[in-house]
Amino acid sequence: MRLTTKGRYAVTAMLDLALHGKQGPISLADISQRQAISLSYLEQLFARLRRAQLVKSVRGPGGGYLLAVTPDAVSVARVIDAVNESLDATRCQGLSDCQQGNTCLTHHLWCELSHEIHGFLDGISLGELVKRQEVRQIAARQRQTFDANTIATSPP
Repeated sequence: MRLTTKGRYAVTAMLDLALHGKQGPISLADISQRQAISLSYLEQLFARLRRAQLVKSVRGPGGGYLLAVTPDAVSVARVIDAVNESLDATRCQGLSDCQQGNTCLTHHLWCELSHEIHGFLDGISLGELVKRQEVRQIAARQRQTFDANTIATSPP
């Protein structure tokens, strides 16, 4: 089983938004720079996140994105589901045609694993992640690097 970059990047970007959104709207360019995620990829992800009503956009100068709900109300699984990412551990994508059109011997085991993983991620909110010490330390390091890069590239 693997979670593709789509799901990983969506969770990372939403966590970045939860960490920095208290200062106001956050631009995708800022998230892109802090998290080393392509801006065009973020635009695609945020279109899906907006349709799922997890984020809202603010237009104009100083615009960007904000969480549409509190970080405590957004589970990791909800973010992954919003970008149409699958947490499927089966080889057949849950279609039960794993063995020449028939269900394989271990199909139900892998379906149960997928369900357990989804349940685990559904039990973790962005709010909980924001409170974790290791997340806060990494965010502080990223913020320092981001601020240093912003100062270095600003015109005199």
